[in-house]
This record gives sequence, C-alpha cells and structure tokens, in this order.
Amino acid sequence: MIHPTAVIDPKAELGANVTVGPYSVIEADCRIGDNVWIDSHVKIARYTTIGSGSRIYKGALIGEEPQDHRFKEGTVAYTEIGRDVTLREYVTIHRSPFEGEKTVVGEGTLLMAFCHVGHDAQIGNYVTAANHTAFSGHVIVHDRAVLSGYVLIHQFCRIGKLAMIGGRTIIRQDVPPFCMLAENETVCGPNVVGLRRAGFDSDRRLAIKNAIRSYFFRGLNSTNALRLICADHPANGDINEFVEFIRNSSRGIMPGDPALIALGTHALEE
Repeated sequence: MIHPTAVIDPKAELGANVTVGPYSVIEADCRIGDNVWIDSHVKIARYTTIGSGSRIYKGALIGEEPQDHRFKEGTVAYTEIGRDVTLREYVTIHRSPFEGEKTVVGEGTLLMAFCHVGHDAQIGNYVTAANHTAFSGHVIVHDRAVLSGYVLIHQFCRIGKLAMIGGRTIIRQDVPPFCMLAENETVCGPNVVGLRRAGFDSDRRLAIKNAIRSYFFRGLNSTNALRLICADHPANGDINEFVEFIRNSSRGIMPGDPALIALGTHALEE
C-alpha cells in the first residue's frame, strides 16, 4: 500500500490499510489514521494528524509552516484533520505560528480543488467548500456550512452553522447561522435547501425565516431587532443560536439585501 518512491519519516505513525502514492512525503511527528488514502505528490508536514478514512488527492500540502512573519523555526504547532475528510487536488492547509496552537478541519468535511486554509482556522464538521475558496487565518466555520467557489474570507470572520455562501463573494464580516449570502455579498434569506436536508421541519424553518426577516429586513438596529426576535421566539434553541452568534460578533454582521430591506415586513413572503 506504500509506493516505493514515497518518503515516510521513521517517526511518523501510520495506521492500518493506509495507502501512500508515488512521490508523496510524510514528515516526522505525523499520525495517519486507519484506511487513509493519500494520492501521489502529496506532502503531509510535521505535527499533522489525519483522521481515519480520509482521502487526500494529488498535490495537496497539509500542515505546512504558516505564511506569517510571526512564525519562528522550531515552533511546535499542529494541524488536525478529522475522520472521513476529503481534500481534493492542491488543497493547502497551514499550521499555527503559535506554540501549542492548531489549525483544525472537522470530520466529514470536503474541500475541493485549490482551497486554502490559513493558520489557526477552525473548520467544523461536514463543511463543504468548492474550488478556490480561501479561509484566512483565524477564520471559524461552523458545522454543515456550504461555500461556493472562489469565496474569500477575511481574517477572524465567522460563518455560522448551515449557512450558505454564494460564489465569488468576499466575506468581510460574520455570517449568522442558517443564512443565505448571495453573490452580491448580502444576506438574502434562510438557507432553505440546507435546512430541509438537515431535517428541519416546517415550523423550525418558519421560525428561522422570521428571525432573519426581523434582523435584516425590518429596518431595525441590531439591539432592537434582537430584542424583538427573543420576544417572538422565547426558549427556541435555533433562534437562541442565531441571536448569540450575532451578540458575540466582534467584526459585525454582513448586511441584508437592499432590495429586500426596501420591502420591509413583506420581505421573504412566499
């Protein structure tokens, strides 16, 4: 299962049934889980963990030193890739420049060709990112978010659970859970398809839609919008998650679509 041209450091740990293709390199202090498949010309850099069942395609570079002036040679920092992750051709993922810190990609995540994950990013479980999407340093993406191709995410931004990001967008601020961000870089409503696929029933979807309408499209400031949302949906777990995400934002929230704001209370009506 190990091609004779592959270079594997004796201090790397490989699980059972691991495949390593031609000319791939696995450095010291790496741990490769069971049933991992590594294509040709892949480099797994030092201090990287790859979860069982993951697949890494040609030319990927995982756990390399960060692109950061603060990085000092000899710093011990980590990259953790979860179980059943798929990293397609030429994906790059960098470890932290800070002693003991780590970059994380959660289980079941798919990063398509040429995606980049910067240092200290935290990518959740079952996230999907299409080709050429770039996660800058310290970005946080919550579970089951979906990002279309050529999305650029500014440092320290957050993308909430089950959010959907349109292609060719630049994310400068946070995107709350369950929201759909259009290609004009504005929130245009809930991620209805994603919510249905995740098993959210019609009542849950309606509550989320109403919360998004109240926050983005009624012309209220953030404080008043959140107060209204909490009053309308007391003790609702989905809405609490939406509200707390916004309250904890340090970069602010991406804006709503101006055309829908003009509709006011009629926005998102079916």
